[in-house]
Amino acid sequence: MMNKLTEEFIKEGERLDDLLCGGYHIIQNPDIFCFGMDAVLLADFASGKSKGKVIDLGTGTGVIPVLMEARGKGEHFTGLEIQSYSADMARRSVLYNGLSDKIEIIEGDIKEVSCLFKAASFDVVTSNPPYIKGSHGLENINTPKNIARHEILLELEDVIRAAGYLLKQGGSFAMVHKPFRLAEIIRLMSKYKLEPKRLCMVQPYDNKEPNMVLIEASKGGNPMIKVEPALVVYNHDGTYTDGLLNRYGGYKTEQNI
Repeated sequence: MMNKLTEEFIKEGERLDDLLCGGYHIIQNPDIFCFGMDAVLLADFASGKSKGKVIDLGTGTGVIPVLMEARGKGEHFTGLEIQSYSADMARRSVLYNGLSDKIEIIEGDIKEVSCLFKAASFDVVTSNPPYIKGSHGLENINTPKNIARHEILLELEDVIRAAGYLLKQGGSFAMVHKPFRLAEIIRLMSKYKLEPKRLCMVQPYDNKEPNMVLIEASKGGNPMIKVEPALVVYNHDGTYTDGLLNRYGGYKTEQNI
């Protein structure tokens, strides 16, 4: 049963999930979209800067800024989200957690960042963008879940271009995506002066091929990339591996890899 304070923040169909991190909670609507393990892993993987300004592109529920704040990976965070309902939900999570002085949610289009922010105004950019090209065969393509998963409102290049514009020289851009698009990701990063510096593949099991990639680039960095050991999610008995638990902590997600 929700207490009176919670009822002031939660709308019909929504729930309040305990992130088990920093005492923070996140408001989600399972009928709309819930964050997944990819967001949690990105929040852990991103280097961040303890005194830096961080922006999360396509922030959804705002979970990445909240988790990064809990880990001290920035001084001030901005979440940019194009969908009005998701942006409103993220703002209410920020208010509920008492983080209004540290996290700002802005409703806006990633493709229009030059109208919203000055160039080179952030130390860190993160993004968990849509993975799937196009929307062929989808019914009602403009549902929040389809927009989050498919390149309906933007393409991969739009995200990487925005990161290049927003970052200060020497700043970092961390992203989670699918391995089958890695060559395209690296090509586009190079186009916008983002030099890949760290890469980690994520495998569901140790005998399965990777189905997720974490990559971090530096604005104007020198060529040299560190390939980290692959992260395996599940033991063969279906339990989480120690490597996953060390990164995953106690965070709750709706989706598994």
